[in-house]
Amino acid sequence: MARRARLDAELVRRGLARSREHAAELVAAGRVEVRGGTATKPATSVDPADAIRVLEGGGVEYASRGGHKLAGALAAFPALTVEGKRCLDAGASTGGFTDVLLRAGAARVVAVDVGYGQLVWALRTDDRVQVHDRTNVRTLTPEDIGGQVDLTVADLSFISLRLVLPALAACTLPDGDLVPMVKPQFEVGKDRVGTGGVVRDPKLHAEVVLDVAASAAELGLGVAGVGRSPLPGPSGNIEFFLWLRRGAPPVDPAEVARVVGLAGASPADGVVDLAAGESAGHAGPVGSAGAGGGESDVEDGES
Repeated sequence: MARRARLDAELVRRGLARSREHAAELVAAGRVEVRGGTATKPATSVDPADAIRVLEGGGVEYASRGGHKLAGALAAFPALTVEGKRCLDAGASTGGFTDVLLRAGAARVVAVDVGYGQLVWALRTDDRVQVHDRTNVRTLTPEDIGGQVDLTVADLSFISLRLVLPALAACTLPDGDLVPMVKPQFEVGKDRVGTGGVVRDPKLHAEVVLDVAASAAELGLGVAGVGRSPLPGPSGNIEFFLWLRRGAPPVDPAEVARVVGLAGASPADGVVDLAAGESAGHAGPVGSAGAGGGESDVEDGES
């Protein structure tokens, strides 16, 4: 008798999902049928002979769930261009951010991650992607990646952005752009993280965004835009994007307060493009894919 397996593992084995994380999201979206019924749990035990089907989904699917976050940021900051640029994806993980950058017309993406072998195969074998696995972003230099880039994006966990920004700024051209994702749960300190690892207080959200912006200012970077991610983190944490560049104005505390004050509203209400000087709704797609994770000092996020 064939050995039974978890549904998520079986989906990967059959090539119906890119990873177990992706499989779990397909199940959560109600897109997996086992023996004609809709599966509800990724851990469901299945037989290798069972009929398993993945239903077609609507919208755009990126290499990971995190891709929808960056897509939302790019839609919110229309003055930020990607086409033709050489980009750095810091904390690339399975490649959600890399995928978004390539679809937006990036000429090349340097995908850096402390882990190994996480980038999905389609991106790993793409001639436009330069892969740097087992690489600590905190100590990254332009020489490590073949020179400075035009645009840097970052989705990092288990470390404060304030510790990583100097390296990211050094790897970005003086007239380039940085769009890091700010994760309050890794900025406020363990004693201020709530139940389940979630930071819920909008005042702490504002404090974190302002602190990261202040660290960027010390490196000569202003804030061209600030916004809230259209999707929360895996545990439910609200996350934010800062668009940083030299020559941009200092961060406006009132704008930050407005963004985080809308934390309980729909994502469409919570993005502010300071370059445009007005609120901008999320126009990017919302869908499914996988999440990263790990235990290193500098770790990948969902991208």
